[in-house]
Amino acid sequence: MNDRTSANITGRISTGIAGLDDILGGGLTPQRVYLVEGSPGAGKTTLGLQFLLDGMARGEAGLYVTLSETTDELIAVGQSHGWDLTPLSIYELAGEDDLDLDAQQSVFHPSEIELGETTRKVMDRVDELQPVRVVFDSLSEMRLLAQNPLRYRRQILALKQFFSARGCTVLLLDDKTNQSDQQLHSIAHGVISLEQIARDYGKERRRVNILKMRGIRFRGGYHDYALDTGGITMYPRLVAAEHVRDFVPLVDSSGSDGFDALLGGGLIRGTNTLIVGPSGIGKTTLSTRCLLAALERGEKAAYYLFDEGLGTFFARSTQLGLDLRPYLATGQLAMCHFDPAELSPGEFAQLLRDAVEQQGMRFMVIDSLNAYLQAMPGEQFLTLQMHELLSYLNQQSVTTMMILGQHGLMAEGRTDVDLSYLSDSTVLMRFFETSGNVRRAISVIKSRTTQHAQTIHELQLGHGGVRIGAPLVGFEGVLTGIPNYRGATPMMVPVPDAGQ
Repeated sequence: MNDRTSANITGRISTGIAGLDDILGGGLTPQRVYLVEGSPGAGKTTLGLQFLLDGMARGEAGLYVTLSETTDELIAVGQSHGWDLTPLSIYELAGEDDLDLDAQQSVFHPSEIELGETTRKVMDRVDELQPVRVVFDSLSEMRLLAQNPLRYRRQILALKQFFSARGCTVLLLDDKTNQSDQQLHSIAHGVISLEQIARDYGKERRRVNILKMRGIRFRGGYHDYALDTGGITMYPRLVAAEHVRDFVPLVDSSGSDGFDALLGGGLIRGTNTLIVGPSGIGKTTLSTRCLLAALERGEKAAYYLFDEGLGTFFARSTQLGLDLRPYLATGQLAMCHFDPAELSPGEFAQLLRDAVEQQGMRFMVIDSLNAYLQAMPGEQFLTLQMHELLSYLNQQSVTTMMILGQHGLMAEGRTDVDLSYLSDSTVLMRFFETSGNVRRAISVIKSRTTQHAQTIHELQLGHGGVRIGAPLVGFEGVLTGIPNYRGATPMMVPVPDAGQ
């Protein structure tokens, strides 16, 4: 066994990308040959460079063999990410006379499995450097040079045997120009597939899928990743079952006595509350009131805003007496504004996970799910994603509030997606008309943890956030938007200060 590697044959070797190591359950098995495939622009070269740079940081020699890019081009790629590739050994085959297609010869002599002159130079370079890690970029050129499938397969097998005999961990890069070619999958010890998906609007989406990995247990399926300055960042798909922990489900006040009474005592830690209602009804104001109560208790909180601008949000909150800026200045509150056209679901899930595990956030608001839906490829995937996300937050004793907007102001009440069955508590807010005035109503229609109120109450927004009146026992059909008045329930008179 080669003792130059930082891992033994039963251990793992890092890919240089923390998220990918997580997906692989610890990294790659050393001294094996792996295939990294993907369309141009998916990030194969960047992944290969990160793999070699990680080895350099561990004192392991690395070699980048390139048939498709020049040394100057690779150095420029490194500079764009802020990397110094000077210590890295780059062997450039592009432009070599032995690779001239007009010469009608391949990397190997066609008559036998014997390395040609150019590949002999590569072998000599490997013997000279004794690299622990090697990146071979790319196999599409070798496929062209081989001229037929049999010779191509022999080349790959000989290449695999050559590197394996010298204890190298090798990444073979392929741009998938031949979609029907499955020979590489059977030869390689593992296959990492990178995809770049163009969207009708907004930023392209990238995702990785481990198609094959012999001898290790990995997390299958698709995982989002981003390619930006500094390299590739991968976001392993969140699996809630991997993060189970025990906690005490304490009851906390929402900051409004009236809302606490509707909930059956208050907000339970480790649960999520879904607030549903039309635009302008007060969903954000109600969630802000609950958020401020958590901050006043000393909890760290995060507000994830998709719809409203931060300037408008702070101006309106301050006007209502819900000033969050002092907590933002001390770092107790994190306000994050997102453009759904630029965000992938995996990235958002990782942000929430980092907020919980690294920053200690214990109260979160997602405003709103309608905008978050735009980052998903389909409704069914949003449901699955939110199921894992909410299960994870619940297991971490995080109190979560989600806002879901409805279409129409009065009776329609239709939403883009029904997530009520995923919520522990569901709060319904509706406009209704009476005596020529438009008023607001609020009710708790579901709670898994408490005996909530079954009544419908009038809601007012004012200084201090929300004010909840007596039950609307004199009305029928409030939730339809056009009620029938059959009693003597007094309507609340607007007041400048609402302490309830």
